Amino acid sequence: MRILYAASEARPFAASGGLADVAGSLPKALCAAGQEACVVMPYYVNSFKPEQKEKMNYITNFTVPVGWRSQYCGLFSQQVDGVTYFFIDNEFYFKRDNGLYGYYDDAERYVFFSRAVLEMLKYIQFRPQVINSNDWQCALIPVYYDLFYRNAGGCYDNIKHVFTIHNIGYQGQYGLDLVKDIVGIPPHKVNIIEYDGDINFMKGAIEVADKVTTVSPTYAKEILDPWFSHGLDRILVSKQYKTCGFLNGIDTDMYNPETDTAIAANFSAKDHKGKAACKSAIFQEFGMPEYKIPLLTMISRFADHKGFDLVRAVFDEIIATDMQVVILGSGESQYEEFFQNMHWRYPDKVGFYRGFNTGLAKRLYAGSDMFLMPSKSEPCGLAQMIAARYGTIPIVRATGGLKDSIIDYGDNGIGFTFQSYNAHDMLGAVQRAKAAYDNRMAWGRLVTRAMKADFSWAQSAKLYIGLYKELCGE
Repeated sequence: MRILYAASEARPFAASGGLADVAGSLPKALCAAGQEACVVMPYYVNSFKPEQKEKMNYITNFTVPVGWRSQYCGLFSQQVDGVTYFFIDNEFYFKRDNGLYGYYDDAERYVFFSRAVLEMLKYIQFRPQVINSNDWQCALIPVYYDLFYRNAGGCYDNIKHVFTIHNIGYQGQYGLDLVKDIVGIPPHKVNIIEYDGDINFMKGAIEVADKVTTVSPTYAKEILDPWFSHGLDRILVSKQYKTCGFLNGIDTDMYNPETDTAIAANFSAKDHKGKAACKSAIFQEFGMPEYKIPLLTMISRFADHKGFDLVRAVFDEIIATDMQVVILGSGESQYEEFFQNMHWRYPDKVGFYRGFNTGLAKRLYAGSDMFLMPSKSEPCGLAQMIAARYGTIPIVRATGGLKDSIIDYGDNGIGFTFQSYNAHDMLGAVQRAKAAYDNRMAWGRLVTRAMKADFSWAQSAKLYIGLYKELCGE
């Protein structure tokens, strides 16, 4: 199978969230399973490291239709871990200083990218059988193919399209006034992307893609419900015959406590000794005393849907459970201020790092005893898998990918779960984890079981390959 994986971000080049982890790992797993997989993404000039820019191979340049205009597009490539990455270059759209997204012209930027991905096929030797597009930034790829390229023949002949929803909360919703000047869809075809009086890029992809996938089986069911769908439940219910969910994995080479150079000491499922050294290093880094009690960590963007309203409601009770807490993250100011105040109130029990630091995140995964992730909704979640990989026991709400990946300790699983979105139900799960921690022999066995859990991409890659082959009749 020949698969082109289209994403707005991908590790190791540019990342703002879990999509980059998936786009950097799944194609590699597909190649390891004997398939041909390439990635295409924007060339965010200011986000790439100097050594990455030096290794770029220039292929060609061409023009891309954007509404009534034609825009320059440069095409570059680079190989990483056996995967070829193609880069769509236009400095007007992608040379930005303040992150990847959130600009006034995001609609135009990703209209350009979507058309450029399809135009690019004329200039490369790779002939994809399947294009897997991800999230709203790539949602117009199957739409444009259906409207302008399906009958073009040659490199466009019989390409199948898979659209993957990573977070349905971000859909690419804009006013109808963009149709003529930016999107460039004929008036009689606007119904493909029109939804509730606006244009909706994600709705268009759901409409025309051959298959729609999500990043966990439970999330594929949840988004049929208005509570989770952010308004798209009507179109999703009508298209559920072609919708399914595959649980994401993690890069087990990148997240490997036996070889990770970012942590204080290495350890394995057979020998946990290094984990104690990692825990001590955290307390030294945060200037906190080390007590013989569990260390609970949260690593997240601060937002209501991540469950921080629950944490705030019972934070004093969590501390009273007799544990130390370290929080890494940033986001809504109300939560940044809350955790800063908690650090001042409990200086020996609470550590807080405002912002994000990749190295510190790894050190926290490695040195903590428990990892709290009480999300209101979570399409997949990777943090709970990474935590388990490092022997840090997840405490999660049973929703989306959290439900699919973490089985409760009481059912011989690898973590602690709670069902309802309720602060005291969450507190109960934390207290059950503390009680289990106090039985040191049983806790050691739980840590071993968690570290042995298989969260690699191997199984998910098999499911994706099966889907691609089904679409292509192989």
